[in-house]
Amino acid sequence: MAIMPPRLLPGQPDPLGATWDGLGINFAVFSANADRIELCIFDRGGRREIARYDLPDCTDEVFHGYLPDALPGLIYGYRAHGPYQPERGHRFNPNKLLLDPYARALFGQLHWSDTLFGYRVGAARVDLSFDRRDSALAMPKSIVVGDSAAWGDHRRPNRGWSETVIYEAHLRGFTKLNEDIPERRRGTFAALQEPRVIDHLRALGITAIEFLPIQAYLQDRFLIERKLCNYWGYSTLGFFAPEPTYLADAEQGGNEVRTAVRRLHEAGIEIILDVVYNHTCEGNEMGPTLSWRGLDNASYYRLFPGHERHFINDTGCGNTLNITHPRVLQMVMDSLRYWATAYQVDGFRFDLGTILGRETGGFDPGAGFFDAIRQDPLLSRLKLISEPWDIGPGGYQLGNHPPGFAEWNGEFRDGVRRFWRGDAGQRPEIARRLMGSPELFDRRRRKPFASINFLTAHDGFTLHDLVSYAETHNFENGENNQDGHSDNISANWGIEGETDNPEINAIRDRFKRALLATLFVSYGTPMLLGGDEMNRTQRGNNNAYCQNNGISWFDWSVLKDGSAVELARLVGTLTALRQRYPSLRSAVFRHGLETITPGIMDTAWFDEQANELTSETWTDPAARLLALRRATKESECPDVTLLLLNASEEDRNFILPEPVLNWTLEADTANPKIERSRFGSNEIMVVSRSMVVLGAIIEENT
Repeated sequence: MAIMPPRLLPGQPDPLGATWDGLGINFAVFSANADRIELCIFDRGGRREIARYDLPDCTDEVFHGYLPDALPGLIYGYRAHGPYQPERGHRFNPNKLLLDPYARALFGQLHWSDTLFGYRVGAARVDLSFDRRDSALAMPKSIVVGDSAAWGDHRRPNRGWSETVIYEAHLRGFTKLNEDIPERRRGTFAALQEPRVIDHLRALGITAIEFLPIQAYLQDRFLIERKLCNYWGYSTLGFFAPEPTYLADAEQGGNEVRTAVRRLHEAGIEIILDVVYNHTCEGNEMGPTLSWRGLDNASYYRLFPGHERHFINDTGCGNTLNITHPRVLQMVMDSLRYWATAYQVDGFRFDLGTILGRETGGFDPGAGFFDAIRQDPLLSRLKLISEPWDIGPGGYQLGNHPPGFAEWNGEFRDGVRRFWRGDAGQRPEIARRLMGSPELFDRRRRKPFASINFLTAHDGFTLHDLVSYAETHNFENGENNQDGHSDNISANWGIEGETDNPEINAIRDRFKRALLATLFVSYGTPMLLGGDEMNRTQRGNNNAYCQNNGISWFDWSVLKDGSAVELARLVGTLTALRQRYPSLRSAVFRHGLETITPGIMDTAWFDEQANELTSETWTDPAARLLALRRATKESECPDVTLLLLNASEEDRNFILPEPVLNWTLEADTANPKIERSRFGSNEIMVVSRSMVVLGAIIEENT
């Protein structure tokens, strides 16, 4: 780098972050309570500080300065001066190097040291004490990024919600064990470019892949001390920077991410990012000072009124971002727009989304966060998904988010599990889930796609473990098996864990196939947990957040033969079936009020004898059989599907309801190898714990 100038020029307060304009770099950082902020420039190795400048101007609580002739690749950090008064919420300590909250790339790794804490670790006054040691050697640094990549005539897939099938996956675990990929590329963005990966997703009928957090995150100290790691990534260190360990080539940086997005988009697959804007990695008052805490703790975090030393912890992670503060909300919005433009991602899943909608009086569908996104001309057009619960007051808000947002539907997960496990009195429950949970979402002109239906997710058992374990087995997490959910609504069918017993394995396989079929024939947006199609097991661990190893990684070798191949093929069959019949993915809620074709309403319910259900039969606690006929006119010709569900312990005969149609046997989860064929009988045997799907297209001259 050229000789450093003696001082910075004033620069501009907008945009926030470090912005290269071709002639130099403008630095702008928000702090409402700092007295002054210093910019620290480091050598190429990131270890030696070679220059330090005061940001010379402050406009509307944004400190800013301009460094002429500086180029992308410059390594920097901040030091903030101000009051150290934890009891008033202020924790300024200029001895601590701080990451730019808007840093678009990070240099180096965080090395845990007591110097990272603003207070003296072990002091009698705990966090009221003050630590004067410099933290720079232990800190990663911010890197100035040029962001000059051009997307040309690139087009997003723009998949409609009614055709969307989501695949939730961890970026590293997804490809780490795939031997068809060069080893150095496995577990990185580069691996997503491989034909083997893309072909697998397309064969499954996947239209969108939802990645667990890929924004830069922290490896928590307590996990490192246990010789574990933060695998899932829900501990954000930088809202604008990709996680460095997910890059095969650090020099390529963000371009590796862009290439992966291009390849997936070319295959018609959208990218949804799981994002964490409810808290940061800095924890509570006993956590380290890495960025936001040191820049303006009282603005960035929600603190207890009158007791500002302590953090409101609605997240369970030590702190809660103060999303109601205009500058904090701006940071979140700027981050979302950055990923949507610089990387062309197609949507976001908001971790603990209820927190983002919590105003002073509690959760509000009209909260500033929701309003900001819904009016944004770019973000409002993307796929927006909320996890509608947290541990704070009034934290369960399933169905209460505003139009424009879809929501993870935990009621679907639980209801479907209970029905197929054979629990009593589940007919009304499974009916609601098959119809898109209208009691939750059929309001404010929302559509069935608002319900993100899932059987399993990263948090909990995999599908294979759901049918193999009745209890959690989380001992590897180092918490004496006390972590994770205790009520999994699972069943082991006689033996805990893996077994060679053919009868038990046969029941387990039927249970899995029935669950998968229910997922794909229900109204709403199906989400498949990555690896469920290949019998992925976590050996009974239902909280593998710290397991960056074979417990969490996908074993691709099982797709060469055996039951995993059969299961993956079934998923492809079900997604194709869902596309073939609009009555399996209706774009609107249906209530049995519209005649689709003579003698056939849009929705009708029957028992196994083809009798329409009455109020008494609906509530029969012993009833574990159900037939659902649905019809739509959403295609050129009306289509009709008939679902026959048998959750009992015995094979049962079903009579088909009138009128007689030219049925095609589309799927039988008890016999997945059966090819689709014409079905001419008026009755059919449905094996215990299985589902049969029949379909018919009504030609206009029929």
